Amino acid sequence: MAIDFLYLSEKDMIDAGVLDAKRCVETMRDVMSLFGRGDFIMGGPKGDEHGLQINFPKVKDIEDFPLDNGPDRRFNAMPAYLGGRFHIAGQKWYGSNHANISKGLPRSILMTTLNDVDTGAPIAYMSANLASAMRTGAMPAMAASYLARKDSKVLSILGPGVINRCALMCYMAVLPELNKVKIKGSSPTSASTLALKQFIEDTYPQIKEIEICETLEEACRDADVVSEAMSVTPDKAEEFHLSWFKKGASVFSMGSFLYREFDELTGTTMVVDNYGMYDKYMNNFLARGAFDELGNKREWVIMGIHFIHLVREGRIPKERVLNLCDIVNGITPGRKSPDEIVLCSSGGMPIEDVAWGYDCYKKAVELGIGTGLNLWNEPYLK
Repeated sequence: MAIDFLYLSEKDMIDAGVLDAKRCVETMRDVMSLFGRGDFIMGGPKGDEHGLQINFPKVKDIEDFPLDNGPDRRFNAMPAYLGGRFHIAGQKWYGSNHANISKGLPRSILMTTLNDVDTGAPIAYMSANLASAMRTGAMPAMAASYLARKDSKVLSILGPGVINRCALMCYMAVLPELNKVKIKGSSPTSASTLALKQFIEDTYPQIKEIEICETLEEACRDADVVSEAMSVTPDKAEEFHLSWFKKGASVFSMGSFLYREFDELTGTTMVVDNYGMYDKYMNNFLARGAFDELGNKREWVIMGIHFIHLVREGRIPKERVLNLCDIVNGITPGRKSPDEIVLCSSGGMPIEDVAWGYDCYKKAVELGIGTGLNLWNEPYLK
């Protein structure tokens, strides 16, 4: 039996609508609904893990062995099955190295494979950099449709890279009253800061004011929605303070959120995309020890881990940490008052990659986009 599959380059993915923010947000809504119903499988013994990661050591006595000599030096395999209208299996696989940027490459280079659930045969193999960035940005925007104030006008972008550019596109699709954007990059004149400013000016005439901020505090103050997607190592992360956020603010974290005054968080509304994933992160963090191989103190900078810490310390019951899927499925209300501060951790899951990859694949088939490839006409060995 012949097996053919579709290859989709990055241009093919663009032509298939990978940058369609509104459609991606709705796909993520479907994903979280299915997640809440248990109609999925991911990696790990409980089927709920982010993926399997290769982390290189900082030192090794083998010549030419890859070392953790910079940020994001890793490989990740993220397998998943997603049911419902998708009924598809797949995996996102990528290598990441911050040194890529000096070579004119993205920090991470990603591909997604989709497979037939019954036979395992490949259905599609596609460029996934844009798909991954869009699904990452669409998740907090989808959450904002439940958690942000409907009259939100000021959006603060912390980390003006690819992820937050995609997130901005998605926030604009769900929060129609936004008219001001604050941007905090590595510096007020960084290339990514200026590029995002230009992108907003060229794309969103409804944004009447763009403010470039020098400090994290300046960027957070007076914002209705804070979108964090900073790529920094824990040792370089700046600490957040709850006093920076106005009453009614919604804070969505996709990257680094260092916080030490844990008791202050108990007065906020805490939301996660996958409680079990952060629980596993905490276990892994504790297993690695308080100090790294060079004697540096480890810090966790993932918002969801802070919530797990509060639960494990007995400072809040587990029920205080709300599941985004329950909000999507109408089991738990979203924002309950105009003044509550909402903190939402969005760590990303492979079911999101599989879902958005599948929807782009279906659109590509509909439009006749992509390159057909043959695995075999008849397998050599049976």
